[in-house]
Amino acid sequence: MAAGDSTTATIGKSVQIRGEVKGSEDLLVDGLVEGTVTLTDSRLTIGANARVQANVSARDVVVLGTLNGNINATGRVELRSGCRVTGDLRAARLSIEENSVFSGKVDLIQGSGATEKSATSAQPAVQSEKAGALFNAPN
Repeated sequence: MAAGDSTTATIGKSVQIRGEVKGSEDLLVDGLVEGTVTLTDSRLTIGANARVQANVSARDVVVLGTLNGNINATGRVELRSGCRVTGDLRAARLSIEENSVFSGKVDLIQGSGATEKSATSAQPAVQSEKAGALFNAPN
């Protein structure tokens, strides 16, 4: 995180992108993105003003705004208070804050994904009501 702030690319509030977004640096989305977002070894942050209709794949994904699409993360997914996520989620670690809305299936994977093992599966239309709900707690 210390070095991440200096290399964060930003898609501003007034920017609209339709298509494929790929990169190797951290990305903050605060505008409209439709299509796919792939950041292999980087962090994707979906800002509070963002409207994303895309399947996203990144090392870490933080959602503060609206995401309609599947999430695939090799590291951590954080669903922050006030976010709305509709789609399936696959990650090594998951954090859901109070007042976040999630509808979809959860697949928690062990390790770096080489030995895929489902730790839990949530029913569709799940809404988080517990503060700091954390799945797969051991770090």
